[in-house]
Amino acid sequence: MIPLADYHVHTAFCDGKNTPEEMVEAALAQGMTAIGFSGHSHTGFDESWCMSQAGTAAYRAEIARLKAAYAGRIRVLCGVEQDYFSDASTADYDYVIGGVHYVQLGGEYVPVDESAEILRAAAAKHFGGDIYGVAEAYFRTVADVCDKTGCDVIGHFDLIAKFNEGGALFDEAHPRYVVAWQSAADRLLACGKPFELNTGAMFRGCRSVPYPAPSMQDYLAARGASFLLSGDAHSTQALRFRFDVWGARLEGRGVRIADAPR
Repeated sequence: MIPLADYHVHTAFCDGKNTPEEMVEAALAQGMTAIGFSGHSHTGFDESWCMSQAGTAAYRAEIARLKAAYAGRIRVLCGVEQDYFSDASTADYDYVIGGVHYVQLGGEYVPVDESAEILRAAAAKHFGGDIYGVAEAYFRTVADVCDKTGCDVIGHFDLIAKFNEGGALFDEAHPRYVVAWQSAADRLLACGKPFELNTGAMFRGCRSVPYPAPSMQDYLAARGASFLLSGDAHSTQALRFRFDVWGARLEGRGVRIADAPR
């Protein structure tokens, strides 16, 4: 059954467009039974898109207020999307989504989801133009995300491919890319945590498929993985985007869909 919920939701406390209460009202209008907020954890080396330290406290207070205000109408959870390189505590959140948004190369943090140009420049600077070197470094980091963040959900597994629609950056069937992601998948499968099926980049027009890509979904599902449907919503319109289509794909293959992050 496809849950009437979305647990990967961002607000104006980080890089989202709407207030938490606007997101709750939109969820109610959709008939959702639960909404989970997952503000981006503080990353001291790059504060351009995450919650500030003061903002984190305000975020938690506001979600606590909404929990009480909407009790009996919709379940409201306070989670966090914990970046691999974050310095913030995850104590006392309802759940944690673990994500890798950077690769650390030569002492610099290179964002993997800002632009294709940044990735090409990183390949040129650190790998002599070899983009697969960047992808391999990314998946080596992803392989450790459960241990590093203590997450309940593995977020956007192949975020490195955000700007790779139509093979714009690399061939996703290339043996080096396949070996890299399968090695990471095998490590993470041992953690027993659900993987997101994340439609956020589809809503924003970057991809025609979710994270992880269908071939990855099939590999993970064949090895017992479950999935949590996620809109990675940064606006009210993105809540539960295309859950019907991609949830049905999972159900048609007998894959377990998690109904909550933990």
